[in-house]
Amino acid sequence: MPRVSVLLPVRDEEPTLAEALDSLLAQRKADFEIVAVDDGSADASPTILDAFADRDRRVRVVRQEASGIVAALQNAVTHASGDILARMDADDSCPPDRLAKQLALLRSDPSLGLVGTQVGPMPGERWGGGWRHYAKWQNALTTPDAIAREIWAECPIAHPSWMMTRAAYDASGGYRECGWPEDYDLLLSMHRAGVRFAKVDEVLLRWRDRPDRLSRTDDRYSPDAFARCKAHHLARGPLVGVREVGVWGAGRTTRKRAEHLVAEGIEIAAYVDVDPKKIGHLVHGRPVLAPADIPRPAPWPMLAYVGSRGAREQIRAVCRELGFVEGMDILICG
Repeated sequence: MPRVSVLLPVRDEEPTLAEALDSLLAQRKADFEIVAVDDGSADASPTILDAFADRDRRVRVVRQEASGIVAALQNAVTHASGDILARMDADDSCPPDRLAKQLALLRSDPSLGLVGTQVGPMPGERWGGGWRHYAKWQNALTTPDAIAREIWAECPIAHPSWMMTRAAYDASGGYRECGWPEDYDLLLSMHRAGVRFAKVDEVLLRWRDRPDRLSRTDDRYSPDAFARCKAHHLARGPLVGVREVGVWGAGRTTRKRAEHLVAEGIEIAAYVDVDPKKIGHLVHGRPVLAPADIPRPAPWPMLAYVGSRGAREQIRAVCRELGFVEGMDILICG
């Protein structure tokens, strides 16, 4: 029985599938299988999968009607034999030591339930500004504490780089179809269950950025979907039993995302902003306070939903100056 099962959902990946499979089959010092789920491909992907499976018994092919990535991942887990589950996409690639290095990190600390890797572009490719900024941000998060600190801001570990214990997966409910990102949903479920995360401090996944990738085209990966996912897990995690919060950021985008908390039964008591044009006014009946005007101690937990570049560190600096403790008084959520 292989120790690691690599979950590989496939839908019409003819141009890149062979490269992805070759890179996985070249892995050294790792006992593994590839569970490739063909999600109703209409191109030559099924033929490519069959050819690889015929010549290498480590490739197992599962077929399903076109049902989407969540169903494909659930199906892959059902057919997986290993007690360790890894991920990769059929348009990415990895160096030969990826699985071995992740296994070593996972084994080095029994408290870890999931480990990722740093990511880089495919050879000869360059990422655009937003994608490059996101990759740089998440590549810098390698320790359990750093990842936990940032987990409510964005997904801090690239999904195709994951390696997790089956125990952590099962204890957290697994992949779910909720109308928001399945990877972020599972990561937050694990976080709420007490699972700790880390990352190999090395680029072990080559991540292909394409204009037609799901994260760019599917509403389940929109900023609003991420905000709904956060609100769902906040209400069942750090805000369980909380009736009111203060929200940093009184701009329209921030307010729209924070309103998902109201749908979870958590009222917004006040907004906090540094814009003198907003301070002292009411927004939807809620006062807008300057940071210095927040009562001490704060009468409610605070969430910083401001997502503009550089805002997180500015808010952290102001909170430190005012004596608010991140993780206790305030969470960075944007």
